[in-house]
Amino acid sequence: MDRNYNFDAAIRRVPDFPKKGVLFYDLTSVLCNPEAFSYSLDRMNELFGAAGFDAVAAVEARGFLFAAPFAREAGLPLVLVRKKGKLPGKTAGKKFALEYGEDEIEIHVDDIRDGWRILLVDDLIATGGTIKAAAELLLEAGAGLVEIFAVVGLPFLNYKKVLKDYRVTTLIEYSNE
Repeated sequence: MDRNYNFDAAIRRVPDFPKKGVLFYDLTSVLCNPEAFSYSLDRMNELFGAAGFDAVAAVEARGFLFAAPFAREAGLPLVLVRKKGKLPGKTAGKKFALEYGEDEIEIHVDDIRDGWRILLVDDLIATGGTIKAAAELLLEAGAGLVEIFAVVGLPFLNYKKVLKDYRVTTLIEYSNE
């Protein structure tokens, strides 16, 4: 892995999306760039490959794209954290606040084993609300520890305060540009 790789250059920035005044960090540009995508997966393996996790959990939908290949490479189960109503069977859910309302996520309750150490993966952490709800849901389902990973972090939106009870790792962080 090239530690001098300019990963930042692979992340597209879209001004005024989804609304005026917002700078959107679009990670589809990383997925369309095999070198950038490989770099992110190689870094995940370097950071967490020998960390002793029992499972990987991924937040819908872009979190799946980073968590699935990592889980396969590590030989770990992949637990999906989905929006309400997307999983069949017995689920547990958690509501959380958004800046424009409320949402709810769910997991299959049978996918979590008591005491599991879980790496929770998403593509980007902004305010931290979704990932905090996911972490709480996993712990309530019996996980013993949840550690969080995201490709991109936006600390100027105060996610570090929201996620102060969790170990959070990102590959790159951006200040308010």
